[in-house]
Amino acid sequence: MPRPSSKERLLDAAAEVLLSEGAEALTLEAVARRAGVSKGGLFYHFPTKQALVAAMVERLTGAFDQALAETGSEPGGFLRAYLNATIPEHHTTARTPADRATAALLAAVLVDPAGLAPLRERFAAWQARLTDDGIDPAVATAVRLAIDGWWAARLLGLGEPDPALHERTRRYLMEEIDRATRH
Repeated sequence: MPRPSSKERLLDAAAEVLLSEGAEALTLEAVARRAGVSKGGLFYHFPTKQALVAAMVERLTGAFDQALAETGSEPGGFLRAYLNATIPEHHTTARTPADRATAALLAAVLVDPAGLAPLRERFAAWQARLTDDGIDPAVATAVRLAIDGWWAARLLGLGEPDPALHERTRRYLMEEIDRATRH
């Protein structure tokens, strides 16, 4: 397996700083230290904290778009992919790519609200795709909002369900998607 590029290591380090130390600890110095690169090496890729956060948001949307590309053309296919890309099938305490994505989102909000513009655009595109997914747009939107809330609760540790309830809740959302495709 190839070694990640310096830029990828820096983005990974930034997400780790956010996840382990909080948004106030996201400094260029902390990211360089966590990635094991010099400040000059960091500045080569990211001359400002805003540039770093923008790259985190770009990576987030790119990775999520890639996961969503695995959809079929059947009704509800995009919504199923959205659920699969966001909530793991089985409960885990390990950080997932969705956790890192949320960390990027939190960083963007705290550092530069204007940096959220690309994320807002992607969410608008995903929502448009959901409303044209071959099922009732209200069902698709309600399930998406449930998924998004669950995602945030998992990252922040806000009353997330235990393993058995996690699996039952995820199954329930899939069943709602299936029901919506039959109507």
